[in-house]
Formats: sequence, structure tokens, C-alpha cells
Amino acid sequence: MENKKVDLKERKDIPVEYTWDLESMYKDKETWERDIYKVQKKSEEYSKYKEKVGQSADILLQALKDRDDLYRTVSNVYSYANMKLDQDTRVGESQALLDKALSIYVKVQESTSFLVPEILQIDPEELDKYYAEASGLKLYKQHLEDILRQREHVLSTKEENLLAQMGEVTSAPEQIYSMLNSADIKFPIIKDEDGKDIEITQGNFVPLMESKDRNVRKAAFEGLYHTYENFKNTYAQTLSGNMKKNIFSAKVRKYNSSIEASLEQNNIPVSVYDNLIKSVHNNMDSMYRYMDIRKRALGVEELHMYDLYTPIVKYVDFNIPYEQGKDLVIKGLSPLKEEYIDVLKKGFDSRWVDVYENKGKRSGAYSSGTYDSKPFILLNYQNTLDSVFTIAHEMGHSLHSYFSKGNQPYIYGGYSIFVAEVASTVNETLLLDYMLKNVKDEGERLYLLNHYLEQFRTTVYRQTMFAEFEKMIYEYAEAGNAITADYLSNTYKKLNEKYYGPNVVIDDEIAIEWARIPHFYYNYYVFQYATGYSAAVSLSQQILAEKDIAVERYLNFLKSGSSDYPINVLKMAGVDMTTEEPVNNALKLFGKLVDEMDQLV
Repeated sequence: MENKKVDLKERKDIPVEYTWDLESMYKDKETWERDIYKVQKKSEEYSKYKEKVGQSADILLQALKDRDDLYRTVSNVYSYANMKLDQDTRVGESQALLDKALSIYVKVQESTSFLVPEILQIDPEELDKYYAEASGLKLYKQHLEDILRQREHVLSTKEENLLAQMGEVTSAPEQIYSMLNSADIKFPIIKDEDGKDIEITQGNFVPLMESKDRNVRKAAFEGLYHTYENFKNTYAQTLSGNMKKNIFSAKVRKYNSSIEASLEQNNIPVSVYDNLIKSVHNNMDSMYRYMDIRKRALGVEELHMYDLYTPIVKYVDFNIPYEQGKDLVIKGLSPLKEEYIDVLKKGFDSRWVDVYENKGKRSGAYSSGTYDSKPFILLNYQNTLDSVFTIAHEMGHSLHSYFSKGNQPYIYGGYSIFVAEVASTVNETLLLDYMLKNVKDEGERLYLLNHYLEQFRTTVYRQTMFAEFEKMIYEYAEAGNAITADYLSNTYKKLNEKYYGPNVVIDDEIAIEWARIPHFYYNYYVFQYATGYSAAVSLSQQILAEKDIAVERYLNFLKSGSSDYPINVLKMAGVDMTTEEPVNNALKLFGKLVDEMDQLV
């Protein structure tokens, strides 16, 4: 396993070409401070629209334009501070920048909080006249109709203002979790495959779990989760605090539940969430068969939770340096044609990507940035096959952002979280298809097939398990029960037993895994990984089969931003997520891959 690190480098020792170009956002702190001042001044001036928004078409249009300018600038301020801190979470100055950015963001929310309630007071017939009177308002028609759709859930101006003022306080649980999980928690030192000392980190935990040496896997697994167990009550309280915030918000906005409140923001029926869980429950047999294959391939008497990530083809070892990984991604995504590939290369050449792990750097990977910035990517690249797929995944997000903001005005330049995982997963699926078609060695083919099955396991089954866990704990809390560490751990362990089945030993340590999953702070986010993966499987198969026609549909999807509701945008791309068909089709493919794997092992 080519992932051993005795010592992490300090940030200053990482070559500049492997770091992201945050200076393209703000060349120094003083430039950033100027935007803070500008936002402060404009947010104070915004009160001039109070109690006047509905008086005329021109005032409404100008109020919307000025609000957009405010949020556009404050997004730059906040995003920069957030990424600056993530590159080294130990830096006090960066922590102070983020605190200041968060504070000003809340002030912007507070200063504009009267806008939506006042828009809702405009008579719909009057609003129709306004579109004719001020041609610029037509741009905002989809946006305004979306506001009117949620009329019954928007509070009075005074109440909205109070909620906005609470923003800094209610973000505390997630901020505390992030600091504890990224900066303060320390994991033990274990022995690697060569008997050398290695400290477990958030960045190297997955590579350690992929180790061929079962003793290394077991030591990493126990070392990480025993550490989390020591902080279980703190983690339970931060999660509970975050849940209370979301439940409170749903109640005051007159939703029936927190899940309805979350999904309604993007006009997603709760049935889409429920159908996902139902479809996965109906296809558990394929997962149980896959676990049986894994147990057989590893040649173990008992398959433990720390055996789930190691490749089951022991004689194949992919060691892929970053530059080679980039080339693989470019070749793998070639079915998306020249327009897409040109932008992909531009991203690699223009310092979009922060590549390697350094001391204090936030774990994991993400795509970030704003309407005005490069679509930045944070990686912790480890020379593994998974790291190559992570490049493809995050580039999917970043190119989606690039095409959206390049083809849509600011108000529609982003995209809904419901479609957020589609572009990233299309990239992964196309890359995998390329590698399977070009592999010569049967062992490597088996390895890649295993990787494909792992994508299904971790993205459809595992994320659906997370989604079911989230739904269960919210329903438990909404019924008036206290969220404790023991309740969370017991619930989580039982779900693991259901999802992995009789062929896996569900180790006690896995019960605390909920504590290390940051997505439980994202308010019903995780189900979209599973629905997004299912949609992506359909789209990638269309791209490979129909070629240019499907690519054109797909690029139009990437360019649509939020100019329509996400369900409609996906329908135009060729996938209808209101039906069970995409999830069922994806799981049928999983079953076929399990059959092929069964014959090769």
C-alpha cells in the first residue's frame, strides 16, 4: 500500500502549483476587509426598501438587484474565509476571519429578512402587471413564483428578522462539531504494514482501512472509533443541538415535520425520500450476496466491519501519482466531448485544486467557491484509486458550477442540492467504464469491478442507511424524546445489521460511526447521494449509448443552474426521479455486477 506518511508537511512546504489560488479571490486581508466594509454599508442602506417593496415594479426590481449584489459580495467574503481556514484549521487569524465573515453574513440575512414577507403581500394580479411595467423583473419570474409557492411558510417581517438574528447562534453546533472533528481530536499511533509508527488521521483513515494487512485495518478501526467513543456525549449533544435548530425552524414555519421543511425548499416530494428507502429495502439480497462474495474472496472465517474497504483482489495494487491520476480522468471523461474536456484541463492548469494533505488541513474533499471565483476543489490526495475517483467526482461538481454560472445570471447561477451529486457521479461512472474497457489483466478487471460494486455499496446502500438513520432520529426527537449517545449508537448499530446482513460481524465499535459523519449536520442532505447516483447511472448509460445527442442534453442540464425546479431539470436531461424506476434500475445493475463478480471470484 503506497500511502504511508511518517510526518505530514506544514502548509508552507507544499509546492504552490499543488495549492489552490485563493489570491485570485482576495490578494490580501486588506482587500477582503474592503468587501466586509462594503457589505456592512450596503446592508445598512438596504433598510430604505422596508415597507416599500410592493409599492411599484421599479422598487421591487431594484430591491431584488441590490439584494443580489449584497449576497454576491458576502458569499465571496464568507467562502474565502472558510477555505482559508480549511487549508490549516490551526491558524487563529483564519478562525477570526471566518467568525467575522459569519457575523457579517448573519447581518446581511437580518437586513434583507423583510424582503420575502413583503413580496408575499403583493397581490398576484398586481405582480403580473409589474412584469409588464418593468421588463427586468421577467428575469426574476421563476424566483418570485418559487417564493409565492412557499407563502404559508414565510413569517411576518418582524419574525423573519428575529430568525435572521439567531443565525450566528444556531450555527454553533455545526461550528463546534467542525472544530472538534478537524482541529482538536487526536487519534492514536499504530504500526503500519512495515511495523513503523503511523498516526491515524482523518485523511489517512480510509487508506489504512484499504490496507492488505488485516492487523493494520483492525488497529486503525479500533483506534479511530475508541477515540470517538471517548467523546460520544459531546458529539451527541452537538448533533442534538443541530437537530433542535432544524425542528424549531420547521415548527415555526408551520411544516408538518423537519423532513418536509427541508425537501420543500427544492420542491421535492417526501415520497422521493421514502421511495428510495423502500427500493433499497427491496434489494437487500444483492448486498447480502456481495458481502458473501467479499467474505469468500478474503478467505476469512468472519467478515468484520474493518474488512469492508480493503480490495478483495490481493495481488493488484494501484499506485497512481497525482499527475497520472489527472491524465486518467481526462481520458475517462472523453465521451463528454471537447467543450467539457477543455474546461476540465483549464481547471487542472489554473490552480483550482488544493491537492495534498498538510498539518491542520480539513479532512475529506469538496468543491467550493462562488459565482465570481474559480470553482475550487479541496483534496487530500493519497495515490490510491479512490483518490483518482475523488478527482473525477469533485471536478464534476466544479464543472457543473462553471457551466451553471457561465450560462445563468447570478440569481440562477447555483444549483439545487438535489442535483448536486449527479454531475460528480456521472464523472465517476464514465471513468470506471473507461478503465473497465481498457483493462488487460483479469485481476485488475476484478479489482475495478469490486470498485464499481463499492460505489454502489457506499453511495446507494450506505447513504440510504444514513438517510434512514437521519429520518429515524428526527422522528424520535419530534415525538418528544431526548437524543442521547446511547440511543444514537443503538439505532445506528441496528441499521448496520439490517443493511449488511448475516454474512458480516457488526462490530460494537461501528455503533459510534455516526459521530464522524459531518453530513448529519447538513439537514437531510445524504439521501441525495443515493438518488443522485441512480440518476447519474441512467445519464452515463445514455451518454455512452446515444453519444452526441445525450451529451448535448447533459451539457444543457449542467448549464441550467436553478432556472427551473430540480425535478424538472433532471427530466429534461432524461431522468424522472418522481418514479422508482431510476433507483430500481441502478440496483438491477448492481445485481448484475454481483453476478459477474460471483463468477470471477
